Amino acid sequence: MTTEKKSILIVEDEAQISRFLQLELEHENYACSICADGREALETALKNDFDLIILDVMLPSLNGIEILRRLRQVKQTPVIILTARDQVVDKVTGLDIGANDYMTKPFAIEELLARIRLHTKRPSSEVVAPVLVCGKLSVNPDARIATFDGHPIDLTKKEFDLLEFLMQNRNVVVSRERLLDSVWGFDFYGSTNVVDVYVRYLRSKIDDVYGVTLIETVRGAGYVIR
Repeated sequence: MTTEKKSILIVEDEAQISRFLQLELEHENYACSICADGREALETALKNDFDLIILDVMLPSLNGIEILRRLRQVKQTPVIILTARDQVVDKVTGLDIGANDYMTKPFAIEELLARIRLHTKRPSSEVVAPVLVCGKLSVNPDARIATFDGHPIDLTKKEFDLLEFLMQNRNVVVSRERLLDSVWGFDFYGSTNVVDVYVRYLRSKIDDVYGVTLIETVRGAGYVIR
């Protein structure tokens, strides 16, 4: 019985690098497609169901960060950013808007292949998390897509995590400390004010846009979605 090849989209405008990646990946039995232009890459990624996307940042017509931001509004295809930009702020930005991994050039092909295997691993049995619904708000934890009345909400990774946790605890007042532990982690070093900041971010993208009061503040206690 033959196994269907996993498909990878290589988004890279340097022909030498994209050709090298194609040869190495095809040698490992992956099916490859290549795009050198940002807008073409976004259109290709949206129209096709790839198992993984290798994404450069500096691209003609549309940069990789904007491609990823738009892609995450509708799809959760695994994305590995592969770029010469190695500043911490670039890595944080890429990961925060939904990249699954980040590697800088020059890179070791063995490491890249290992990361590809990790992100394309298909579990034999998978538990599907239920879609969370509250009125017109819908949150799909597996697809990591949030919509209001059918309209996609453009959220960063941390904004989505916060909204998902509040939706999982609908009608329960959740303290700032619990939100900090559950969304940011027990080892997070910082003030609980970060929770207030991200709640404001969510309100600006949901409450202010759609004219609703979704996340309520319970003075001295925390926040709740009812």
